[in-house]
Amino acid sequence: MKTIASILVVDDEPEVLDCIEVTLDGAGYQVLIARDGVQALGILESQPVDLILTDISMPRMNGYQLHEHVTKNPKWVTIPFLFLTARAQDSDIRYGKELGVDDYLTKPFTLVDLLAAVRGRLRRAQQLAGSVAQRKARPGGETGALVLGNLRIDPDQHRVWMGEQTVKVSVREFQLLEYLVRRAEEVVPLQDLIKVTHNLESNHTEASALLRPLIRSLRRKLGYPAGEMGCIVSVRGVGYQLIPPSD
Repeated sequence: MKTIASILVVDDEPEVLDCIEVTLDGAGYQVLIARDGVQALGILESQPVDLILTDISMPRMNGYQLHEHVTKNPKWVTIPFLFLTARAQDSDIRYGKELGVDDYLTKPFTLVDLLAAVRGRLRRAQQLAGSVAQRKARPGGETGALVLGNLRIDPDQHRVWMGEQTVKVSVREFQLLEYLVRRAEEVVPLQDLIKVTHNLESNHTEASALLRPLIRSLRRKLGYPAGEMGCIVSVRGVGYQLIPPSD
């Protein structure tokens, strides 16, 4: 029996909520409604959600704050997260992308674009879940931790260690690090990495801008001081190279 995807829509404008609810319900989705981030967190605690679609400017808890809560919770961190907002300036969109959200739709939006974004992100989430299940079920397959020098990652549990220290990373940071570990000492092009982290076909300039904050954050979390590349080496004009870290 086909499972109905559950979508949490968060917005403080009743007209927008009604429009989105009717559209998504007509497309066969289960729609959950919240009017701010606080209500959204209550729904997430009480029932399963397959995708979050939220406004940014809201009372009590805005979309940025909601995203921060979601990405810090291991139970919710893999849920596709989309911003739907009237904040259409380039700086706002760039900031949303750097946070690691899965998509950014600006108001006014077309219902066709809305449905396309929802279907695309749900399909991507299902593909990722399927690849993890296949890896776990494959005898002798890519199971267990990957080790490179002092760095160890567990693809099944999405956990990272540097030496004996546990390193807390976001979903996109983990995807980036795992990809680099599997291609250790290779120079990996920016366009390859942006496909992994953002599922985007992008040019060199945009890929560089989106990846830079992820790389910078990973370096700090792995214990390298500001200004040092550590084990993640920048190769100017091409991409990044992961070299085996040591004490």
